[in-house]
Amino acid sequence: MTVPVAPETPERPMNPTHDSSPDLPSGVPATWGHHTSSSRRGGMRWAAIGHLSATVLFTLLSNGASLAQESPPEPLVIPKMEDPEVFDGRAQDPAWDQALSLPMVQWVPDFGAEPSQPTEILIGYSDEYLYMACRCYDSEAPSATTYRRNFNGADSDFIGLTLDTFNDNENALSFMTGPTGFRTDVSVANDAEGEAALDFDWNAAWEAEAHENEEGWFAELRIPIATLRFEADEGRAVMGLIAMRYRVRNQEVSIYPDIRPDWAYGWWKVSQARKVVLEDLEPRRLLQVAPFALAGRGRQSTLARDGTGYVTQTEPALEVGLDMKYGLADNLTLDLTVNTDFAQVEADDQEVNLTRFSLFFPERRQFFQERSSNFAFDFGGTDRLFYTRRIGLHEGQPVRILGGARLVGRSGPWDIGILNMQTAREPGLGLSEEEALAAENFGVARLRRQVINPFSYVGTILTSRVRRDGAYNVSYGLDGIFRLAGDDYLSVKWAQTFDDAVTARPASLDAGRIHLQWERRSFSGISYDLRYDRAGPAYLPAAGFQLRQDYFRLGDRISYGWHHGPGSSLDRQRVDLVTDAVFRNSDGSLESLEVGPQWFLARRGGSALRFGLTHRVEDLAEPFFLFEDLAVPEGRHSFQSGEVNLTMPPGMPLRSSVGISGGGFYDGWIASLQLSPTWNASRHVRASGFYRLDRIGFPDRDEAGTSHVGRLRLELTPSVRYSLQTFVQYNSAADLAVGNVRLRYNPREGTDFYIVFNEQMNTGRATLTPRPPRSGNRTLLVKYTYSFGN
Repeated sequence: MTVPVAPETPERPMNPTHDSSPDLPSGVPATWGHHTSSSRRGGMRWAAIGHLSATVLFTLLSNGASLAQESPPEPLVIPKMEDPEVFDGRAQDPAWDQALSLPMVQWVPDFGAEPSQPTEILIGYSDEYLYMACRCYDSEAPSATTYRRNFNGADSDFIGLTLDTFNDNENALSFMTGPTGFRTDVSVANDAEGEAALDFDWNAAWEAEAHENEEGWFAELRIPIATLRFEADEGRAVMGLIAMRYRVRNQEVSIYPDIRPDWAYGWWKVSQARKVVLEDLEPRRLLQVAPFALAGRGRQSTLARDGTGYVTQTEPALEVGLDMKYGLADNLTLDLTVNTDFAQVEADDQEVNLTRFSLFFPERRQFFQERSSNFAFDFGGTDRLFYTRRIGLHEGQPVRILGGARLVGRSGPWDIGILNMQTAREPGLGLSEEEALAAENFGVARLRRQVINPFSYVGTILTSRVRRDGAYNVSYGLDGIFRLAGDDYLSVKWAQTFDDAVTARPASLDAGRIHLQWERRSFSGISYDLRYDRAGPAYLPAAGFQLRQDYFRLGDRISYGWHHGPGSSLDRQRVDLVTDAVFRNSDGSLESLEVGPQWFLARRGGSALRFGLTHRVEDLAEPFFLFEDLAVPEGRHSFQSGEVNLTMPPGMPLRSSVGISGGGFYDGWIASLQLSPTWNASRHVRASGFYRLDRIGFPDRDEAGTSHVGRLRLELTPSVRYSLQTFVQYNSAADLAVGNVRLRYNPREGTDFYIVFNEQMNTGRATLTPRPPRSGNRTLLVKYTYSFGN
């Protein structure tokens, strides 16, 4: 949930010149050549190194001696209880008298105080289920705004239960519900640190019921033991637990245990979870089989090979497939898929790219979601050795997946992730038979285990991408993350790739990637994030995602944050100094520099303000194009920009976040406006939007251009079982309008009926030759999935 009262990690500015989401073409090594432009060596390289060294010295002094660790308390024993005969959300069945009541305290706004509203959180389990119930008394009417599955907003009251079932202090599963009985489940990775740590697209089989009356609201959660996947030693299971309640009206979070408010979302901070014991409990082997059937019709228009017109193809769709999930061991699950289909997945957000790199999009396909952190080998930001969107997608268009297998879980001290997927030969996507995409096989194997202490790990990874025509790309990696003391962590990673088009020796720096990171994970007081990265010219992660090639980077952030007292209208503040410098390996010259201060302020009512100033240097080896024939020339560009972002309180029925940025942009200027309004018409109707305007000018060249991106999402949720979502987007730079309509009937988890309509419209037809048809592609699909098992 995006509750704004949590401390936030500083974000990069809204200004689009920051290269936060670039991509390099994968599987086509010839396009990955490094820049060979001549650039002068400058004092900026040594200035950046000097700044980093000074930061290291300062943080060493501020950190002081080794921080003493308190001995953890004895694990809390959760009582075993009978299964309630009545499961209706009221939490009045006599079986709840056997459950344990957790002592809740405020997390925010007044840490450690009693909750402002009486709150009872009950925990228990039986041989079949783990139970949680809440009695959320309230002197006012509860805030209840949606029935939506996987709701992740901050405008509804809710409760949450986070379970570290692996007992690894880093990964967890989280289950949430609110006064309407909506269900949200989240997969938590990397101790809730980083942009990719929370996955709201993961879904599990569990139930929730809720009830409202004049005293407040009440809810019950029932989670099958087979869903949790854990290991037990002679019937004794140990895991981490965090419980919480969120109240919109006063932006209050109550929590158990009393985790200090020094992290972005304390109720997902796995390393701070209370250890609990479930006795006389054996894991249940999971077996779920989910066949599906799909029918529909699609039409697609592509440019003819001679370039003189467009060819329109209309094809019926009739598919059947199968997904299966089987528990090979207590904590090890095998997923199998045949004729994999993701027709129900919502379209990617349209964006205007104002950088020289491609955009990064998150994974939303369900098959790749569960325990996806077991496959993670990331270098910070978007760079990663394995990126699941390489599988079954080509330039955003689906490629047929014949099938695959996925093994994920834990065995003893080892975290395990193994995956193999096979795609079909693809003559579509506007390609001729001769140009058809070759069939490909993707493989990855990932192992990690705890070392030294419960918060440190070492691991390895192996990836492969092999085409039917013989082309291949293989990589391996070694990594370790070590908790040094307190909130200080050191990460070390090495990776190397081998490609059929490039000759590389083992352990070659030319084909390798190095990542070093030392960070202090805290909001209060001094914190920092110091990094060194290096990628060689022959480092080609064809199954991954890579920002740049042939470079080394020095980056650091040093911050100071503080909380205000109970009598203040302010909640917390934080100031940051961010530096990021990228140099070419070939001659050590500066390629990119970004440095500047940031300031973040949050009020107790839920509003927040962010301000940033940035000085940038970009040394371009070649020009790159934007939109409307605008181009940025090669050469060195130095410019400054600023931004202001305002977030309104989430309790307002009609609200918006507003961002304004502007300043220099290479050899010109830029002004940007960004709006994200939301309107909660009722708990059944919700509308949200996004609009971004970018105006760019290059006075010396007498050139200028404007881009617009708009998104409108309308959600109708009569109940937790029915939903209708309409998603319309417009992108002026791409001359596209995209529509997506999804009707879903979900009588129970794993059984779904979908009607999906997609259309892509060409909006800039009059300026193009040949003139494209008004509708670029259109599909109407009906899909039914029925799951059975335990």
